[in-house]
Amino acid sequence: MTSSPHDMSLPARGSGHPDRRGIGLPVLAVLGLAALAVPRAIAHDLDLVPQPSMANTLLAAVPLVIWVVVAVLWSRRPLLSLVVAGGIYGVALAVVHNISWAAVWGDTPPRLGGNLTGVLAPGMDETLLRGATTVSSLLTGLATGLICGLIAWGVQALVRANGRVLPLRSGDE
Repeated sequence: MTSSPHDMSLPARGSGHPDRRGIGLPVLAVLGLAALAVPRAIAHDLDLVPQPSMANTLLAAVPLVIWVVVAVLWSRRPLLSLVVAGGIYGVALAVVHNISWAAVWGDTPPRLGGNLTGVLAPGMDETLLRGATTVSSLLTGLATGLICGLIAWGVQALVRANGRVLPLRSGDE
């Protein structure tokens, strides 16, 4: 089967296509995907959008749908592309949560309780809890990327199994 210079069909496994060594999408595209999810974190932390609301649902869901669609249509390695996007999103989420810490908690920041009350030196509660927030943010981003990546990978596998070709660049019809 002859292909045009614009034919960007998915390569067969083990085809040795040079893109298989990268993350499957250009770095700027992966950064852009991660950035799409950041407004929801900002809106949540600064209480800009009521929860639950349609706006909050859209801010949470639309970026992830875009992640999957972009990965299905344009990534040679959708799972890796979206895990990387998720990791970057996790870093952004940690930064947003830590920057907005004072706005979220005001004069009543969280403190360790129970048997841990007063055990740590002054100020260590906040340091420990910010660290936990950072780790949680990173894991949330990675889990989000993993789930979206598995969905995109599964869709690509189903398309391949049905003998279909996906466009991998806009304008290729």
